[in-house]
Amino acid sequence: MSSEPPAVASANTQSLTERPAWKALDQHYQAIHNLHMRQLFADDPQRGERFTAEAAGIYLDYSKNRITDETCRLLVQLAEECDLRKRIDAMFSGEHINSTEQRAVLHIALRASEGEQVIVDGIDVVPEVHAVLERMAAFTDQLYNGQWKGYTGKRIRNIINIGIGGSDLGPVMAYEALRYYSRRDMNFRFVSNVDATDFKEATRDISPEETLFIICSKTFTTTETLANAHSARKWILDELADVRAVRKHFVAVSTNAEEVSNFGIDPANMFGFWDWVGGRYSMESAIGLSTMIAIGPDNFRAMLVGFHAMDQHFRTAPFDKNLPVLIGLLGIWYNNFFNSQTIAVLPYDQYLKRFPAYLQQLTMESNGKQVTLNGTRVNYQTSPIVWGEPGTNGQHSFYQLVHQGTRLIPCDFIGFCQTLNPLGNHHDMLMANLFAQTEALAFGKTREEVKAAGTPDWLCPHRSFEGNRPTNTILAERLTPYTLGTLVALYEHSVFTQGTIWNIDSFDQWGVELGKALAKRIVQELETESDLPLKHDSSTNTLMRRYGRFKKPQS
Repeated sequence: MSSEPPAVASANTQSLTERPAWKALDQHYQAIHNLHMRQLFADDPQRGERFTAEAAGIYLDYSKNRITDETCRLLVQLAEECDLRKRIDAMFSGEHINSTEQRAVLHIALRASEGEQVIVDGIDVVPEVHAVLERMAAFTDQLYNGQWKGYTGKRIRNIINIGIGGSDLGPVMAYEALRYYSRRDMNFRFVSNVDATDFKEATRDISPEETLFIICSKTFTTTETLANAHSARKWILDELADVRAVRKHFVAVSTNAEEVSNFGIDPANMFGFWDWVGGRYSMESAIGLSTMIAIGPDNFRAMLVGFHAMDQHFRTAPFDKNLPVLIGLLGIWYNNFFNSQTIAVLPYDQYLKRFPAYLQQLTMESNGKQVTLNGTRVNYQTSPIVWGEPGTNGQHSFYQLVHQGTRLIPCDFIGFCQTLNPLGNHHDMLMANLFAQTEALAFGKTREEVKAAGTPDWLCPHRSFEGNRPTNTILAERLTPYTLGTLVALYEHSVFTQGTIWNIDSFDQWGVELGKALAKRIVQELETESDLPLKHDSSTNTLMRRYGRFKKPQS
């Protein structure tokens, strides 16, 4: 990497807080921040129909937000002043918008249709992308038809994906989300934590003879992934006792053929990807091999079509009708003007139970930055904290705080008009709860209403709800592979929208490097057990010594 600072592609140069739209939004906030949604809906009977947008099978109702038409106009103006359209075009055209790593950012190429062109450094990468997809599909078919067997001739029935970060969160989220479409004659498990428990529990009840490991590491040097990979190798060899077995029970998703070969994996069984694919944006690349094996090549391609549909909408739709832009701008409104700090993502579908965890990395690793593209310190909040759980479970744990707590927590509710698993009136009950929660959060229940229902005066404060708590409602017809693709792309592009407004690099992650570097040094010190003085701070030194005394069971 050059020692000279790179030219920043399409970066903003004016301070965000000095922009006319930002100043106008600040004044507008002062004027309307106490305005209640009860009043907004009373003044505009069509509000619930007007403040909506729809694209790629996704319906967004953003009427239950503390906004007016003027709010939306100013937010769109802010996006225009921050050159969002120019930045979108720069991403889609392959410019090196990941400026600190001097890379293009083209996860959108992973879901481009055959025949489209996506140029990176003068090369159309779409043929390469589809060549890898074809190899993945051919390998999947080999597993399905029994052509690929384990070393002893038994069929592969267990797939274990070993990765971490984007090499784990994307595949496990997609598997759980699309489990309805998965093969039920195979087991799919995911190991990411360097805690040995993760590996032990994943392998406790299965046979090495029927197990295939997919090792996902771009460089094939990721510490946690390689630790688990070597444990997997030992587990296989302890049973099969022949190093040649490794080639029948391991494949790699990597770009480092030399290290893959050194491990014992045939480089012919290595599935590659590219520098312009960030880890948290990689689930539709070869990193998604476990997903393809689980749901089949046709369903995997349908997911890519959903991604592509939302990509095209984001690229072409006007900002005031653009779903990712609207969600991103509403996030700016609450994060930077209401100082809300967190957002809850609440899917009313059990299959999406890992979706909030996936969005945590997508959002917080992307936009958890404190300097602008030009290296200057920001003077405003960047990424919110993302969290959530499926409904209705969350209603019986943390919704109390969302309704009556002292913090403002914007919420995204996600629901589907059709269930994949019909059972009595369960789905009506589920969706009734979704609609009821957004209504209760918006309108609350006044002291007068509580008192009129016969509540004693002393209990009225406890049973009153102030409401005015903002929500978005995202509805789709049915959770399909296509729909999952549209949902993930929706949030990808909303994160990009926010990063553009904040003028930060949403595609690097230098903040994770320091802890990893220190851990490599400390693990050596823990394993040597020498009496040499430790050279950390007094707290770390004391903790390490205590660990050293007690790490072996006392006799």
